[in-house]
Amino acid sequence: MDKEQILEKFNTLRQWGSRGERAPHKPLLVLYAIGKLLRGEDRLISYKDDIEENIKNLLREFGPRRNSYYPHFPFWRLQNDGIWEVTDSEKVGLTDSKDAYVTDLRNYNVAGGFHETISKQLQNDSELTVDIIHSLLDAHFPASFHEDILQAVDIELPLQAFETRTRPSNFRINILRAYEYRCAICGFDVKLGDSPVALEASHIKWQKAGGPDEAVNGLALCSLHHKLFDRGAFTLSKQRHILVSDDAHGTTGFQEWLMDFHMKRIKLPQRRSYYPEEEFIGWHVREVFRGDYREL
Repeated sequence: MDKEQILEKFNTLRQWGSRGERAPHKPLLVLYAIGKLLRGEDRLISYKDDIEENIKNLLREFGPRRNSYYPHFPFWRLQNDGIWEVTDSEKVGLTDSKDAYVTDLRNYNVAGGFHETISKQLQNDSELTVDIIHSLLDAHFPASFHEDILQAVDIELPLQAFETRTRPSNFRINILRAYEYRCAICGFDVKLGDSPVALEASHIKWQKAGGPDEAVNGLALCSLHHKLFDRGAFTLSKQRHILVSDDAHGTTGFQEWLMDFHMKRIKLPQRRSYYPEEEFIGWHVREVFRGDYREL
């Protein structure tokens, strides 16, 4: 299998999806396994001793909020993508949906990992590996997640690997203009000369989930509130009030940067036609927001 074929397989991972729901299970498992390879660890990883708890933690941290998390789904289903193999698969019983019984994965100490030829290529071709890592991050997560995910899976990329990843777009220009060059949460509007500093355009419904590059799907946010919004520390109500998560807590900065804005309306854009739409707010509440709303 040549380099282009391998890259294509990683770029076309089959993913479950419904109504814009996020399903980052396979990308997170693949990034975790790549991190292991880059550290020189065995390509085959035990489900019971390693995958189950670590992937569950990654899903809690970077996936949508769910009542339960199922790391055995990507572990088993990656076999269908032609990049992954599972040991002792013949011993594992299957459900009606052709998924593995978790008890069998544990009892038979089943392990999984990239096919040996793919593992060797990932270890020996750093350019290919960096391309795959970036493709997975770009396709499934907003940029504000990338550094945190790489740290969580213990992947360290050279600085130059990030230099040409941004794409030109009028979205940022249009959003900043719509919000009159100030953060919709705190009003931050520092400029260096004529250029705004640390002020960014945030998608409410992520592009990765089909969110459009339109003003009604955007907020102008300072870099701190952008990160907090993408990580689900706060969201918006249908009336465009700020709702802070009861999962968010802290000491220095928590009151000033989050709780002081709880239940207050955002600083609305200059035209009603730019106001954030309920459809996109609802997606953020379902797929990004963490925990429940705090009381006053």
